[in-house]
Amino acid sequence: MGIIVKKENNNDELSRRINADLRAKALETVNIDSDNADPDFAEGSEYVKEFQKTGRFGWVWVILIVLAIASILAIAFM
Repeated sequence: MGIIVKKENNNDELSRRINADLRAKALETVNIDSDNADPDFAEGSEYVKEFQKTGRFGWVWVILIVLAIASILAIAFM
């Protein structure tokens, strides 16, 4: 036999205010991030100043490396 317990939430107003504050802060953060495309300033640092972004065919290098490793393993185990 069980006991049914009804819990009344007396903190509705406080919960609503906290949710509203968190929602406002989240929206503010989204607006800051959308205004500033690079929030960590990594693109403007001296370390990456001379770097270039990966081109369209960067995936070809990955395939070539995988094929090279596969061929080395095939030669070693045959």
